[in-house]
Amino acid sequence: MNLYEQSIANYQRILASTITVMEKGASYFKEQGIDLNDIVEMRLADDMAAFPFQVNSVMHHSLGAAQGLIKGEFGPPPATPELDYQGLINLLSEALTELDAIDADGLEAIVDKPMYFRMGDFELPFTASNFIHSFSLPNLYFHATTIYDMLRIKGVPLSKMDFLGNMNIGFSGA
Repeated sequence: MNLYEQSIANYQRILASTITVMEKGASYFKEQGIDLNDIVEMRLADDMAAFPFQVNSVMHHSLGAAQGLIKGEFGPPPATPELDYQGLINLLSEALTELDAIDADGLEAIVDKPMYFRMGDFELPFTASNFIHSFSLPNLYFHATTIYDMLRIKGVPLSKMDFLGNMNIGFSGA
């Protein structure tokens, strides 16, 4: 499996499924007469970051991670933008559009280059593949799952298939 399939293809799938989950949430809340601002302020637990942080983190651990791979450096997410619910969906949609523009061949050129997570003086060295599998994807899945869970708690009728999105299925024939 090449670097593009390990990273960008997974980022695209989870971004798209998170957008779908949030759009289903918006429809449900509208039908139920629930104010979307209540969701934007929601926290899964008192000591966890609010809904917008989770969305910003999905964007950061997908598009931001892809940009970090290309640059060879990744850090903490940017400040969480103050957006309404639709603005948060738009943030993810814009990130998906930018991910779609990343060239697979260009990404393969950096497969053996060092990759660093840097936060101030703290630094973690990775290979591109190790960064994707041990840092980037687990964080992406965590924050996407948190969004899913927050919406399920509010009653949005979601299924596991909504979270999984368009899976890559099949195999090469013998």
